[in-house]
Amino acid sequence: MIGIIDYGMGNLHSVLKAFEHVGADVEIVTDAAQIDAADKIVLPGVGAFQDAVRTLRKKGLADPIIESVRSGKWFLGICLGLQLLFDVSYEDGEHQGLGIIPGKVKRFDFSTHPNKDNLKIPHIGWNSLKMRNDCPLYREVADGSFVYFVHSYYVVPDDSSVIATTTEHGIEFVSSIWRDNLFATQFHPEKSQRVGLQMLADFTAI
Repeated sequence: MIGIIDYGMGNLHSVLKAFEHVGADVEIVTDAAQIDAADKIVLPGVGAFQDAVRTLRKKGLADPIIESVRSGKWFLGICLGLQLLFDVSYEDGEHQGLGIIPGKVKRFDFSTHPNKDNLKIPHIGWNSLKMRNDCPLYREVADGSFVYFVHSYYVVPDDSSVIATTTEHGIEFVSSIWRDNLFATQFHPEKSQRVGLQMLADFTAI
């Protein structure tokens, strides 16, 4: 069973429906026992980093998430669910994340970019992926495939070997990561039509 973590800040309905569409056995999970019982874990998320990480800790979900990843359980983070994995975010101050992946979360800054008038924040809409390694989530996804983004912040891993894809928006930023049993995307697979559904099907089958 795939457990989608509900901590009050995720686009749960669309993620749930997308997994159901690809035939996954999927449930919404809300506590540590359910996270422990699930075979795989999905951490979606929209909204502010500080509010999300505070809510995860208040609900007693932060440590179970960390332990599930460390135990080798398959894990997928989506959008804010990617950013929460990192050490620190600079969204409206400086806030500690879950610390699973060393690195930071930064805001796009195009103030000195020569094309700044055409670079919007947040980055919203379809953009392409540049494959950086042999991530098993993308074995049936072509280099250059388009996926759907909605974000103002991006992750900067300390270790470049975790970078699965990059995308261009003023800069080349990290659009997904992969390390062992952990996958996480800045884009929304559940909103990325055929390409995104293929990724969710591969995560289900892995």
